[in-house]
Parts: sequence; structure tokens; C-alpha cells
Amino acid sequence: MIKTLASACALLLTLGFVPIAAPAQMRELPDFADLVDQVGPSVVNIRTTERVHPDANGMSPDDQELQELFKRFFGVPMPQNPQGAQPSPAPAPKKGDRAPIEREVPRGVGSGFILTSDGYILTNSHVVEGASEIYVTLTDKREFKGKVIGSDDRTDVALVKIDATGLPKLAIGDSKAIRVGQWVLAIGSPFGLENTVTAGIVSAKSRETGDYLPFIQTDVAVNPGNSGGPLINMRGEVIGINSQILSENGGSLGISFAIPIAEAMQVVEQLRTSGKVTRGRLGVQIREVTKEEAEAIGLKPQGALVSRVEKGSPAEKAGLQAGDIILKFDGQVIDHSTDLPRLVGETKPGTHSTVQIWRKGSTRDVPITVAELDPTLASKAPVPKPDEAKPAPADSLGLTVIDLTEDEKRDLGVTGGVKVTAVEGPAAVADLHPGDVITELNNNDVVNAKQFAGLIAKLDAKKSAFLLVRRGDAARYVPIRPVQP
Repeated sequence: MIKTLASACALLLTLGFVPIAAPAQMRELPDFADLVDQVGPSVVNIRTTERVHPDANGMSPDDQELQELFKRFFGVPMPQNPQGAQPSPAPAPKKGDRAPIEREVPRGVGSGFILTSDGYILTNSHVVEGASEIYVTLTDKREFKGKVIGSDDRTDVALVKIDATGLPKLAIGDSKAIRVGQWVLAIGSPFGLENTVTAGIVSAKSRETGDYLPFIQTDVAVNPGNSGGPLINMRGEVIGINSQILSENGGSLGISFAIPIAEAMQVVEQLRTSGKVTRGRLGVQIREVTKEEAEAIGLKPQGALVSRVEKGSPAEKAGLQAGDIILKFDGQVIDHSTDLPRLVGETKPGTHSTVQIWRKGSTRDVPITVAELDPTLASKAPVPKPDEAKPAPADSLGLTVIDLTEDEKRDLGVTGGVKVTAVEGPAAVADLHPGDVITELNNNDVVNAKQFAGLIAKLDAKKSAFLLVRRGDAARYVPIRPVQP
């Protein structure tokens, strides 16, 4: 009987078994203790309050207490009026009544980290949004009132200043150099529990979630209250700001998202110098190019499909049209439609840039002057006008169409096209609807119903055609196959 590990190893060697060295990553699990000692003092707790008049929000005392508890433990306000009911207004003051006394109530709890030794702190915009007062607590229990230097809702980044010097600051890492599988740490105040450390790995990078920025995805336990805290690599450098979680109940499910520090620092520089962020603008509404659309027009599924060009915008002045696909901006490839707003937003207004577009089967470079983005700018959808033309009979695509009126052309910003009044057969299968406007067929401009009928008559019934279709503010390419005679 083999009684010891040593004798077991000796027997294996005698039998000719040669031990294989374990890979480096399997020999020893990381010990985060020294790392936490190094970076922990640079992480702060942020609590916010707001000043309210008693009963000014129409809630009962019990409701107010519940609201405060919800904010304290979840770091976000309690949802208001879940059934759409309007709160009861506060009773009107009577003559001779004393003015109601404001009181300071808790609003939320979050995290942040020290960016500079003279008191600049980085956190999320949603942590400090709407706060009357901001209190920053260090790990040595010192507490300071904070002042918001500037915040940017689009990236969810805020810069806060406290009146202090000689503070321990975090080193800035390179979020572009991270690799999936690397160990990372999060330090913050989940559910108000200060100085909490959790660890995990980078699950994905450049994760598109529909927001303005691509995120770093991790499996680090991040919960409400961690917002604004740092994501730290094994060198003790901050590589991200913990910002969002994917959750069904407000707790961690192992999927969290952090703002890459490289993106955040671009925002910080502007906030520090001007208190706001200035971004570039082209004036186009865009969306992703689908695989079906790309196959129909012979392109890779990449780029940004222009669904609408805003009137008076740089895009309109440069001659961009709905249906154009923007492939590059200043030489940088647009892999996803979300790449374009970021590249344009980082461009200084007034810059002379170049966009490469695909239009009617070929690419071309278009010079364009970037304007400044106005956050309050809102585009309006064109108002449909009543039909004024008689429909043509259904064609081999199953379409019944009429000419566009001059008012409709002006509202859509087009010089020609036809409007669909009825669909059947191939058109119904392709999900075309009455009211859709067709502006191109196989890269040929559609002028009117008569000319459109002539283009359809020349189609090869054995090959699929593709239409450029406008539906409201959106443009898309639709593959469709004619009915064989």
C-alpha cells in the first residue's frame, strides 16, 4: 500500500511517468491583499441629499420613510407613481402661516475615486444628479462637502471637487490594452457598505449595449452603490468606472459594465476646463446595416445606414442622402453604427472632415464640416399628406404605388419616389406596408410611378431585386423577388 505522496511519486517515476509542469496561471491564485492596501485609500464613498419641504411631494410620512430607505440601500430613487397617479398637492398656505422649513433628506449612495491629490474626484453622473448636497467620505473617515465641476449624462461621467490636498490618487491605466480573462477588482459602497472589495475577470470588451460608449463587461460582483467606483487591474491602475449592471432584482447576476477610463478621461479634460462637454455633429439619423440588407446590396454587414438627414445640417449641406451607408469617418472604419456618433462626437466643431459613403453601387468620399451638437435639438418626423394621385395597378413585385406630391417630396427631402398604397405577394412577404416610400430600385433613382413601372418591367425574374424604402424617419434596403411570369 502506498502510504505517502513521496512514495507515490517515486512509483510513478519508476513506471516511466514524467510529470508535466502546470501552466503558470494554474500554479497560484492571485492574492489581492497588497493591491487593496495600495489602492483602497483612493476610493471614496459618496452620499447625496436633497432639500425638501415637508409634504411638498404629496407623500404620507410612511411613504417618505420608505423613499429614504429605498435610496439609502439601493442607491437610486424609489419609482414614483407606478400606476400613473398624480400626487396630491400640498395644502395651500393660509395667511399668517409660517413658511415650511426645508429639511435635508438622504437621496442616494454611490462611490468614486480620487483623480488628483488636490481633490478632484471621478464618479458617475447619475450618482450626483439632482443632489442638493454631496458628501465625500474618505477611508480615514474624514468627510468633505463636494462640488460638481461638471457632468455629462451621455457618458455618465461626473467630476467632483473637494477642498483637500495631499490625497492619495489612483494611477490611470490603459483600458484599450485590457484582455478578456484578466483579473480585475471593484472597490466601492454596494448598498451603502463602504470599502467593499470584489474581484473577477474581464468577460468582454467593447461591449455594445446601445449606449453612447462601448463598455468593459466583467463578472465582478457589482451592486447598487458601486456606481462611480473604480475597476482596477492587477497593477493597481484604474481601467474603468463601474456604471451599470444587468439585473432582474437590483442585485448582482455576474454581469456588470464599466466605462473605459480612456473614454472617461476625454470627458474629464473638458469638464475640468469648461464644466461641460462639447461634441461634434453631422445631423444624420442612423442605424445598423442588417445582414439581409448587406447581402441584398453586395456589402459586408458594417457601416451606418443613414435613415434621415436633418434639414440645414452639415450632412444636408454636404449632400448626404437617406439610404447612404457611411463606411468611414476621417479614414476610420465604421464597424458598427454606434462607432459613428463616438468618432464624430470626439471631433472638434468646425473641423473639415471626410466621410466615405456607399451609394448606388459605388463608394465616394464626401467632404463635410462638423458642427456643434446641440443636446436640445430634436428632429420632427414629416407629417403625412393626403393622397392626391391615382394608384397604378399592382406590378410583378406585388406593389400598388402612386406619385409623391410636391409637399411630400419637400417633407422627405427627396426629388422623386413613389408611395405604396397596397401590397400583395412578394411585397407582403418582404414586409412592405402601405405608406412606405420607395426612392430607389437596384441603385436606380425612382422618379415617379410610370418610370418605376418601366424599371420593374426590366427586372430578371430569376434574380432578387432590392428597394430603398423610407418608412417615417427610417430608411432601409429591402430584398424582394419578382413573380415569375
